[in-house]
Amino acid sequence: MTMLDLARPRDRAAGAPPGHRWLMLAVLLGGQFMALLDAFVVNVAMPSIGAGLHASGAALQLVVGGYTAAYAMLLITGARLGSRYGVRRMYLLGLVVFTMASLACGLAPDAAALITDRCVQGAAAAMMVPQIMSVVQLRFEGAARATALSAFGVVVSAGSVVGVVLGGILVSANLFGATWRPVFLINVPFGILLAVAVPRLVPADPPRSAGPGARRLDLRGLAIAAPAVCLVVLPLVLGHDLGWPPWTLACIVAGVLLAGAFVRAERAVAARGGDPLLDLAVLRAPGLAAGLGTLSAVMAGYGAFLFVFTLHLQAGLGESALRAGLSYVPMAGMFGLVGYFWRRLPGRVHPVLAPAGVVLCAVAYLGIAAAVRGGAAGGMLLWLALAVAGTGLGASIPPLLTQSLVGVPPRLAPDASGLVTTTVQLSQVVGVAGFGTVYLSLAQRGGTVPAASGHALAVTSLLFALLAAIGLTGALALTRTVLGAAAPRR
Repeated sequence: MTMLDLARPRDRAAGAPPGHRWLMLAVLLGGQFMALLDAFVVNVAMPSIGAGLHASGAALQLVVGGYTAAYAMLLITGARLGSRYGVRRMYLLGLVVFTMASLACGLAPDAAALITDRCVQGAAAAMMVPQIMSVVQLRFEGAARATALSAFGVVVSAGSVVGVVLGGILVSANLFGATWRPVFLINVPFGILLAVAVPRLVPADPPRSAGPGARRLDLRGLAIAAPAVCLVVLPLVLGHDLGWPPWTLACIVAGVLLAGAFVRAERAVAARGGDPLLDLAVLRAPGLAAGLGTLSAVMAGYGAFLFVFTLHLQAGLGESALRAGLSYVPMAGMFGLVGYFWRRLPGRVHPVLAPAGVVLCAVAYLGIAAAVRGGAAGGMLLWLALAVAGTGLGASIPPLLTQSLVGVPPRLAPDASGLVTTTVQLSQVVGVAGFGTVYLSLAQRGGTVPAASGHALAVTSLLFALLAAIGLTGALALTRTVLGAAAPRR
């Protein structure tokens, strides 16, 4: 399949009844939404969790970091387990465990139990989420695949904004006097409904081969990859709160070195005809490397913006969790609309949407910096900048995913799935750690709290704009790849 195949009239999901394919996608994306919701909904609930469980600052960091570390650490493994044991089987297993862990989180009697349950949640999400993109790559073709990837992109990115909004609503509502607990318990009925729907709507996995040609799990690669990611993620999550002690930097260096060892090990497995945990040949797919580079820059800035803007609203301006969450409505609304309906634009503009969206993101961050400097609430300029940011994200992320993945052969779909989901997660972790440290350092330098917070957010937003400009390089390279693939067929 070439890049130009996206514009062809074929619109079918391979192996799925026409009446069920979009219901199948909705069920799969429901699990993706739950996983994202729990990554971000906790942010606005942290003060209530701390008060309710008498948790220390370090414990609260682990409530967030335990989920993030387990999730990021096992995404590539989850993708490979899906290719070995079946994507429906692994999705359903991850969904059931995630739902049970959500119930345990909502009923947690103390901080230690909540941290443990959050780690289980993250591991279950890592088993569930990579299967979604694998199904899209394997079951959808042509225009149907482009539409499915657009929906996936919207859920991946807009879901985080919805998590912040919903978290603010649930905490402020204080349902049944349960304060923060509904942010986890809301997953339980939703998860049960999805678990009932999966066997009815998602096609059964083909029989597993048990002979000598059966795919084996690369345990050596797993033993290197899991600690490599953990050694990078946990220090990044905990570093600022702990004052960046020497061990955090040592762990990050060790994680990077292990990542290099993982690459060498996977190449060696592939060279001798084995089945690596991650087949690095997937990076040779047209446009994938450039798309991942741009996706990293966009998601790092986006994830960090959600973190620092929420801090500015609540800690800097003293707004409630509900009002802070509702501040994201213009961004979420434009993100969802543009991210899903970009395919209706004329086909000739599709190749330039990703770079255009990245430029809009940079302009939006500059507008946010102008709106909040000096501690101002922002007013209409801030709302307009947030709407432009949502437009830019919607115009960049779904096309990036679609155009990057269309050239991936079906046999490498699990590798692409694990690579993309890990890139999204790690980019946001790195962004939050790096830009979060910049914001917090500037906000604590003195002056009135609103003014210091506004100045810190303005400076950080300028850095977001710079990061978007760097990401533009990869977006332009992807555009050249798409146009180059289309040229011979004109």
